[in-house]
Amino acid sequence: MSGLRERKKAQTRKRLADTAFTLFRERGFENVTVAEIADAAEVAVSTLFAYFPCKEALVFDAEDEYERALTAAVRERDAGVSILDALEAHLVPVAPPAAGGPSGEDFVELVKSTPALLDYASRVRHRWEASLAGTLAQEVGVAEDDLLAKTLARFVLDANFLATYGDHSPEDLKSVFERLRYGWADFGSAAAGKSAPGDKNP
Repeated sequence: MSGLRERKKAQTRKRLADTAFTLFRERGFENVTVAEIADAAEVAVSTLFAYFPCKEALVFDAEDEYERALTAAVRERDAGVSILDALEAHLVPVAPPAAGGPSGEDFVELVKSTPALLDYASRVRHRWEASLAGTLAQEVGVAEDDLLAKTLARFVLDANFLATYGDHSPEDLKSVFERLRYGWADFGSAAAGKSAPGDKNP
């Protein structure tokens, strides 16, 4: 029974997020109320808020999954793969999305055109930054609040934010990673008494 209940909850959550996104794209984020979303999804407003704490969160319904995938890209990278290489592979698209497919372009355009969503995206990014910094510190064996780990996490996610919501290409983001390698190539290296960033077993 618990499995069925969880599936139903996941379905309700997805229906709410999909309904909200469709309405936002059709009418604009500011022109759609939470009550209208709940009504279109055939749930009570109280049910909507049980799944999403605010209207902006309906757009960023996958933020927790994104955070887990981001840190997993570092923790679960193959032996011999550096931290920066793992992050670049995770964050930089290998090819332009297929036209008409689930590219995320509609999502990006909605966020870019809505100040409230850009602000929310920035706040979410700070939470991801803290998680990534903690993962980086753990991977190279430094203190949880290590400044270099926190700075690298900020550089990477700020660059990704600018590339995603600005007028930049994946190649621009790749160039940022190339520059970061000049400063963080030896992050956690044996010379500093720690493991090299690509070593899984310090």
